[in-house]
Amino acid sequence: MNQNASILWADDEIDLLKPHILFLEQKGYQITTVNSGVDAIEEIEKGMFDVVFLDEMMPGMTGLETLQQIKQIKPQIPVVMITKSEEEHIMNDAIGGKIADYLIKPLNPSQIWLSVKKILQNRQLIDQKTTMNYQQDFMNISMAVGDAVDHEDWANIYTKLTYWELQIDETENKSMKEVLETQKSEADANFARFVKESYLSWMEEKNQEKPLISPNVMRKKVFPRIQSGKPLFFIVIDNLRLDQWEDMESLLTPYFSIAEKETYYSILPTTTAFARNALFSGMMPLDMARFYPQYWENEDTDEGKNNFEEEWIRINLEKNRQKIRFSYTKILQAAHGRSAVDQFHTMLQNELNVLVYNFVDMVSHARTDMKMIRELAPDESAYRSLTKSWFEHSTLFEMLKKIQQAGADVIITTDHGTKRVNKPYRIIGDKNVTTNLRYKQGKNLNYEPGKVFEVSKPEEAKLPKLNVSSSYVFAVEDYFFAYPNNYNYYVNFYKDTFQHGGISLEEMIVPIVYLKSK
Repeated sequence: MNQNASILWADDEIDLLKPHILFLEQKGYQITTVNSGVDAIEEIEKGMFDVVFLDEMMPGMTGLETLQQIKQIKPQIPVVMITKSEEEHIMNDAIGGKIADYLIKPLNPSQIWLSVKKILQNRQLIDQKTTMNYQQDFMNISMAVGDAVDHEDWANIYTKLTYWELQIDETENKSMKEVLETQKSEADANFARFVKESYLSWMEEKNQEKPLISPNVMRKKVFPRIQSGKPLFFIVIDNLRLDQWEDMESLLTPYFSIAEKETYYSILPTTTAFARNALFSGMMPLDMARFYPQYWENEDTDEGKNNFEEEWIRINLEKNRQKIRFSYTKILQAAHGRSAVDQFHTMLQNELNVLVYNFVDMVSHARTDMKMIRELAPDESAYRSLTKSWFEHSTLFEMLKKIQQAGADVIITTDHGTKRVNKPYRIIGDKNVTTNLRYKQGKNLNYEPGKVFEVSKPEEAKLPKLNVSSSYVFAVEDYFFAYPNNYNYYVNFYKDTFQHGGISLEEMIVPIVYLKSK
């Protein structure tokens, strides 16, 4: 791939480097040599080079001065700085000048060759290694999918699949992406069967084998970390998937240490109205509707379903005897985020600060409704990239930097994930049936059994019902519900959109991360 790569080497003692130059030429590289920084600039202005080797100690224009000019003329050219000096300030200046590598004399041929290969063949070598490693792990994952018996097995499988999805995403090997997609689909089908067999048993109070689910998150993961006189921030990013978090995480590592990274299971339906209310209240929806009807909005009303989150948090704190100062802030748009950053100093007076950021959820809905957003995020990789780009330039990132500067700790999580849907599933119901594409609640639901999870007795799933004969039905894998009326239009509009409310690895198994300020 790079056997005809062109290298410019600038060194005032270039004649002494003849053996190294011959070695590289034998490896197939074309070498142009110059004796000064000025000559190097002239060559770069008139020619094309793949790599520049630059001696730091040259008379006249130094290597660092030459580096600065090269970056102004052709900033994309990789520059390798070579020096006899090990002084830290020279290294710092060179690294700050965005060099590709730093070598210290005396040089040896293998050292130089490795530097060239690392720069010119880095992508190719990483692609090859990633492909080989995934091929080796493919069988292990397939066996794990077949042998999975509990929620921990499935959390581990999904974490492993997410890891490989992000690794393969950085390669150009399209065939491996297709293999992984097939393996994910197989895992999702098996996971759906597992949830159908296990979910209702998780609702039993005495079940010690159930996973951490939405209502228990604050009691088990947030309240134990509250300290008197020290603020703790609990940030919920609506609709955030594990792969999106993993993609964003690298931006936070300069500021925080990851003290604990886990997953928990979102309850069904995997929607904001159910899962986030359960997260904040510490109760299942049936108990919320039964004991606090003034705060619970049924699905047959037009009222917002998450208007009382602060009240739910207060109830949860009181139930767990947490007599503390807390704040609650919901960020629905950039202006809200700016206001929250401006009020940061007041949050430091509270033991607990809960912040909800709704951007990711809005992106998933906008991608459904707006052609432009769908063009910007045509697939999973682009959807992750869009989320990461938002985060990098968001007031949330600014808020997190302020938290780090204050020496406070953070717990970041979400209420549920989202699934890219592609297969329609016919369902018939009356006019009062819920509109969500991944689950339906109502009476007289008519559908073909099979690729769904039916809950004919909602109380068994700790869910409220609108009337005596109400039932719930949840879509699995990448199916979405479609009505026979206007079927083709409906299918064409919603196919290849991100939806939530049903059963999939992406919707149910979500990240919760404890960050300590560096």
